[in-house]
Amino acid sequence: MTRKLDLPTSRVSLAAPRGEAMLTDAAIELRSVAPSLLMRAIKWLIARRPPVFPHDEAGFHAAMADRPLPADAPMPASFYRDFLVGGWDAAGHPVVTIHPKSGPADWHMLYFHGGGFVQPMFKVHWPLVAAMVKSCGISVTVPLYPVVPEADHAEQDAVADAAWATLAEHHYPAKIILNGDSAGGHMALALALRLARKGGPMPGKLALFAPWLDLTLADPAIAAVEPHDLMLKIGTLRACGAMVAGGRDPASAEVSPLYTPPEELALLPPTRIWTGRHDLFIVDSRTFVGRLSAAGVDAKLYEYEAAPHVFMAITPTREAKDVFALLKDFLAA
Repeated sequence: MTRKLDLPTSRVSLAAPRGEAMLTDAAIELRSVAPSLLMRAIKWLIARRPPVFPHDEAGFHAAMADRPLPADAPMPASFYRDFLVGGWDAAGHPVVTIHPKSGPADWHMLYFHGGGFVQPMFKVHWPLVAAMVKSCGISVTVPLYPVVPEADHAEQDAVADAAWATLAEHHYPAKIILNGDSAGGHMALALALRLARKGGPMPGKLALFAPWLDLTLADPAIAAVEPHDLMLKIGTLRACGAMVAGGRDPASAEVSPLYTPPEELALLPPTRIWTGRHDLFIVDSRTFVGRLSAAGVDAKLYEYEAAPHVFMAITPTREAKDVFALLKDFLAA
């Protein structure tokens, strides 16, 4: 077994209301049938703030045109007090590793932040990382990868590959979990698939927070969710997906992992997905977990009623705490 990377880095109950049953099948579980009061309040605030992404294709292209070079949100200074923190680089880009105060943990997470491949690390991502370190007792490595259109997909993949290679060199690969939210979930999954095709060491587990699985959003059922999604709109995402794809076919398995052949899906490690029901990506998450299960992968999707996109970043909520408890259980299994 290789040594750990020394880079200076109770289950929550969501019982259904009386008289209502939890909806559960082999691969999908509804964890809450109604949003918590805090979730309702935060959704109310989100609806009254300017959107992170413009709500139409023209607005998206205007926002991308001649913008200043995006900068990652700085890590809070409190991290140096609460954790062991170290910096390094992967393919020429900065990477941050965060360990519990007690030192490098048994499980090490390689985490990719979301933002549609075009936005840098958001301020809200740092508390999410901190919550996972504290709640799960794990080390977390966060690559601060370059974004499109200033960079392209190949440069993003190179950072992901290099970050994995360094971690796998210094930490037992079967004790590394790949994770990411939204586009970062796509990056974590795409990395796992690249590793599987190469036939080398694989991560022990895969966790996806509201992953973007089809850059074309081809499933017509997504339209029924769109009015409830406060952040994501179909036209905007399709325009973003086309930009990210570059010269590649956005509907190909290379770009949209929803279409990965079953024989490749079968090579993936145990996988868990968490998604809110007011998130456009829930439709493809349901399809994908079905395909994983059919391919023989230990896979499960956890759903949260009325929860918005990447709701687990709202760390004080009951729903987010449940995600962290399930993630901890997943690592302990």
